[in-house]
Amino acid sequence: MFRISIADTPSRRTLIVEGSLSGPWVAELGTTWRNASQELEGRKLIIELRNLTVISRAGEDAIFDLMKKGAKFSCGGVLTRHVLKQLARKKHQESRRR
Repeated sequence: MFRISIADTPSRRTLIVEGSLSGPWVAELGTTWRNASQELEGRKLIIELRNLTVISRAGEDAIFDLMKKGAKFSCGGVLTRHVLKQLARKKHQESRRR
């Protein structure tokens, strides 16, 4: 199972990602983020990963790619938070090499 819901407020658009970020759903995350980014009208865009149950290696790569493009994330669980911290550290190391 995989689902992305969009919650809009006057100051923020949140993509709520639920289920398993693997297989064909990895590309869907990138597509949804790109589409949501085009209609922000000055609002922040946050990707909420609190209800993510599985993150495949390809899913981690997709999150990393979105981080490099400036995506902001929010999460709740210990494992998801650990994955995000590791990817943020990797991004920081890559930016220092340039």
